[in-house]
Amino acid sequence: MKTLANLFEHFDHLDTSINKWLVANSILLLRICMGLVFLGFGFLKFFPGISPIEDLATRTTTSLTMGIFSGHRAMDFVAGLECIIGVCFLSGRFLRVGVWLMAFQMVGAMSPLLLFPGELFPGPTYAPTLAAQYILKDIILIAAGMVIASTWTGARIVAEPRSLRSTLRSKVAGVVRHRRSTLASS
Repeated sequence: MKTLANLFEHFDHLDTSINKWLVANSILLLRICMGLVFLGFGFLKFFPGISPIEDLATRTTTSLTMGIFSGHRAMDFVAGLECIIGVCFLSGRFLRVGVWLMAFQMVGAMSPLLLFPGELFPGPTYAPTLAAQYILKDIILIAAGMVIASTWTGARIVAEPRSLRSTLRSKVAGVVRHRRSTLASS
């Protein structure tokens, strides 16, 4: 029994160490991964026939821009936008601009759900096509962008190390808002 308790203590120490590392590095890693995703998918769109969403993205961009961008110019527009977002995220420069561009791009990326619902959810079961699934996964990118955007005003993850055993039955902690108290003038 003592060996089992000892193993648990070692695991608890490892778990706490990993958590400290995640607190220190996870937002940076999230930003870099987001940058790679946007840069990679954006780059693919510059080459006709490679992106699996090319036709839908072209039709959507043409609709949303009222024909200003159509055909391959529509894909070049989306590709350029996604590459700019990727570079902003990877470099950490102009990050605020990159997140706003991402918000703009996500409106466009999600709009086929409203513009082409019959095509994305066909048949009697309305099961999502692969294109619909490709679009729906963007909610994860939106959430990740919100986390990155929260750092503009100095938000940070703060480690409050607790043992694994003490967290097993507790709920996930919420956001703690610290307010600076100001001294009232008399």
